[in-house]
Amino acid sequence: MKSYQALALLLTYPQADWLEQLHHVEALLIQESDQNRNAAITLAPLFELLRTSTLIELQQNYVATFDQNPSHSLHLFEHIHGESRDRGQAMVNLLQEYRTHGLLMTADELPDYVPLFLEYLSQRPQADAAALLGDAVHVLALIGGKLNKNGSPYHTIFDVLQALSPVEAQPLQEPPVRDMDEAMETFGPAIDGREPLLGAQPQVAYAALPKPYRQTQVAGA
Repeated sequence: MKSYQALALLLTYPQADWLEQLHHVEALLIQESDQNRNAAITLAPLFELLRTSTLIELQQNYVATFDQNPSHSLHLFEHIHGESRDRGQAMVNLLQEYRTHGLLMTADELPDYVPLFLEYLSQRPQADAAALLGDAVHVLALIGGKLNKNGSPYHTIFDVLQALSPVEAQPLQEPPVRDMDEAMETFGPAIDGREPLLGAQPQVAYAALPKPYRQTQVAGA
């Protein structure tokens, strides 16, 4: 479903080129309204912000919202594992998932970035995308709730994702706080090959980031 790709784009740093095409993004969402639960209507406050603000204002708002406020971080595993050892293993598992299905990442991307995750969903069969969204919705709802509490219209993107999820979001516990060096030392597969997300309650399997210029390849091609 291309709506996931549109949501991914709306969550990226505001740029003049895609803001000029905002009407196309909205038109796509309207076209898929029967699949995306009338996302364009839910996103109206965000579209209003993007249309009525200058580029500089939008960029400053984005930085203040996501880059300067850790509680709004767009890196999903940060909200589950904090900077514990489990985050490194979870990212390794997610990288493997992307590679298996042909999603190519650039060197500066972390696999748990929300826009990349949505990009990945847009490339998967609808049933698979829904299942993966159901795994990640608990974290997405947490981020959206904090954005809503702080009055950011970006929360509407997460409202759409919750509406699309086949399962209802459940509350999450605060992640453990550990030193980043400790987390990065273990950025590799566990000895027993265990998937750490399968033991988490609620489960969160795969979550990451999309960009409009992302390239993909067919797995096995």
